[in-house]
Amino acid sequence: MTTLQDIANALGISKGTVSKALNGASDISESLQKQVLETAVALGYTKLRRQKNEKKKLCILIENMEYKEELHFGYEVILGFRQMAEPAGFQVDIIDVTEELQRSISYDVFMLQNDYVGAFVLGFTPKDAWMEDFKTSHTPAVLYDNYICGNPNISYVAIDNQEGMDLAVSHLKELGHQKIGYLSHDLKSQIMQVRYHAFFDAIEKYKLTADETYTGCSYYITQCMQDHLPRLLNLGITGIVCSHDLIANACMVQCQQLGYKVPDDISIIGFDDLPICAYTTPPITTIRQERIQLGKSGYYALDSLMNQVSIGTILLHAKLMVRQSTGIATTTNQL
Repeated sequence: MTTLQDIANALGISKGTVSKALNGASDISESLQKQVLETAVALGYTKLRRQKNEKKKLCILIENMEYKEELHFGYEVILGFRQMAEPAGFQVDIIDVTEELQRSISYDVFMLQNDYVGAFVLGFTPKDAWMEDFKTSHTPAVLYDNYICGNPNISYVAIDNQEGMDLAVSHLKELGHQKIGYLSHDLKSQIMQVRYHAFFDAIEKYKLTADETYTGCSYYITQCMQDHLPRLLNLGITGIVCSHDLIANACMVQCQQLGYKVPDDISIIGFDDLPICAYTTPPITTIRQERIQLGKSGYYALDSLMNQVSIGTILLHAKLMVRQSTGIATTTNQL
């Protein structure tokens, strides 16, 4: 194991100076502290190796995801993680991550500086600075809906999006729909790309028309509704799979405003099963993510990484929640 003396030897300074720098002493310059932290990270040092009596600390790094109220997607994910981590003796801190934080300090240095031995990472995008850090980082991290290849310290948890899209397309085909469209956020995030490709895989599996003109992707939901939904309806699409429940809800409202009845004229399926899905008019058929189980799986994967079990990917089964936004395709709306 790397010791304080190892770090001191690498930098040509005293062991006492290293100790002060790691503990944020005021008489150590910011530049030297940064140098000590970065060297400690490079040598694989963790503070908890010498602080055996202190409570071990994990963090949930969260960005672009609401979590503070029960109706928020992240609330139950975090709850599931804490239900596993806290009885195991860990302190769990929730960190709202900003772009400024990621630009100011590397992931490993942040973790070492704050005595965190592992992280569960929610809501990050491929453009985030720490996503680049995760490719070579030493501190265990479990990413939700993001995948990093080749680093044994990083794991990935999600639901099986391939299975989810298969369930959605299969459901519509069983109801008689032959022309099925797809609406999505833009494809810059990994999860949107995964779901987009999974949709086409399912379309081809069930021998339906795989036509990119039957799809529409936009960064803003309103733009997606304005630019793509009317076009899909004019093409005679009778069933629409949406990459996210908020798009499905907006799609349903827009269709109703255009004079279409849901599901008599058009069937709509969402993805994620946000709490609002059961209370829209009509309630939305969707693919459910078991959020408590996602959180528990996040801890399971992180615990494995911290014990040198290099888990790569954990996928939970998807579940189709059939409600009233899907119905049988009639002869009229197939013409």
